[in-house]
Amino acid sequence: MSASGLSAVASWDVALLRNAVGTLGVVGERLVTWRARVEDVGRTLEITECWSGDAGLVAAGTLVRISGVVTEVTAALTRSLADAELMVAAAGTATELAGEARAAAAAVPVVLDERGVPGPLPEVPLGPSPDPAEALTQQYAVIAEQAAAAVRAAETAARALDLAGLAARAAADAVAALGSVGVVGGLAPAGFHDLTASAGAAGVVLPGPPPLHPPGVAAWWAAMPEAQRRGWIEREPALVGMLDGVPAWARDRANRLLLDGVLPGDPAFPVARATANEIEAREAAGEVVQLYRFSPEHELVALSIGDLDTADAVGLVVPGVGNDPIEELDDVADDAAAVADAAVAAAPALAVATVAWFGYRPPVNPVLGIGGEAARTGGPALDRALDGLAAGRAHDPARVSVVAHSYGTVVTDRAADAEGELAADAVVLLGSPGIDNDEAGMEAGEIYEASGGLDVVTYLEVHGVQTWDPDSPLDAVSLPTEADMTHGDYYDEDRPTLSAVGEVVAGTHDG
Repeated sequence: MSASGLSAVASWDVALLRNAVGTLGVVGERLVTWRARVEDVGRTLEITECWSGDAGLVAAGTLVRISGVVTEVTAALTRSLADAELMVAAAGTATELAGEARAAAAAVPVVLDERGVPGPLPEVPLGPSPDPAEALTQQYAVIAEQAAAAVRAAETAARALDLAGLAARAAADAVAALGSVGVVGGLAPAGFHDLTASAGAAGVVLPGPPPLHPPGVAAWWAAMPEAQRRGWIEREPALVGMLDGVPAWARDRANRLLLDGVLPGDPAFPVARATANEIEAREAAGEVVQLYRFSPEHELVALSIGDLDTADAVGLVVPGVGNDPIEELDDVADDAAAVADAAVAAAPALAVATVAWFGYRPPVNPVLGIGGEAARTGGPALDRALDGLAAGRAHDPARVSVVAHSYGTVVTDRAADAEGELAADAVVLLGSPGIDNDEAGMEAGEIYEASGGLDVVTYLEVHGVQTWDPDSPLDAVSLPTEADMTHGDYYDEDRPTLSAVGEVVAGTHDG
């Protein structure tokens, strides 16, 4: 596209341009998904037992190089798309204004040249009045009206041509943006080797430190090719392992490096040993395990049963008072696994991942839980973890549920109070000691609760209203319980609550 005369601008096929730019956008989006699959295959090749030796290593290395090339192509397409969208917007307005200018000129009538300059006005006869002075006045009035209309048409034409020039410059910039990946004169590189040479010619610019918010972290991570990501994991495992917005596979790899570095005698060793034992036992049983969070010095651990990057449904199991990752990580992981099994039973074709989430330090006893201090720090941490899951899965979102027990429901309540919307489709409150938020304040589309018949905690109202009260503003849907259920029975496979929780996580509960 180049800046053209008025008649050419009026005849531009903007719909065709808009469709072409839309296609470019779709290609960019699909390239992101395709790249993720390629990178996943490359990581799998590195650890698979069915293909080893030089050929396997070469194949894995090749996929890493492909990731780098695709990353640069994606970045170039993104820059080009921004300019192309500006081009379409400017061209669309320019075409409309050019048509308006020509129509306004024709109504005078006067001819606008290709630069929008009006030609001579038509001759105007004297007015019909028998009084010569009045007739002359009428003639001048018509001439003045035509001149004013011609000026307005010329001004409209000038705006159209200015926008046409902007569209032409944006088009040139859109083409130039693809030059970094070898597109010259509208022609792409002839083959992959040519593309590889062009994409790598300018060198790779290392990204700076990550942003502070999960969507920014996700964008920061997505902008890097695989080789750079691995460099960050190896150099800064503590940072990568805690960054909400980074995919689970990367956090798992970084956190396992940290886990391997905790030695006997280190104050964090008891947490590390409990974590390592749990991972070893579950992987020996054939389960997929991801170490999603690991800050042993603060007793913070999040262990996923299942692949958080590919699961259709995700559940975060938030424990309550008296739990810690040294003594109870295995029990909370068992609860998470039980929820996952119940979800798969509710929807057998569903890929499910559940997280034993010690992303906060639960109070060691009920007395310490009364003040709510742990929830004031744990709530924002849970909110951020949910934001990170959503940001990391923005191109392939999963259904996300929070399954909280006892004091964990208070943490969930405080998470809903954090800035922004709670990034959860459903919230399940089991054996809650009370909730402050109403239905709108909880910010989840689905709210469920379960209160066992002999669970005295659900009558305390220490932290808010009773969740089971039909007059509660929370308006939660009650899941089935039994009259003899106590505070620790909700994840028992012989009780009806667990299967109902699984239905919620799977998205099949009928309410």
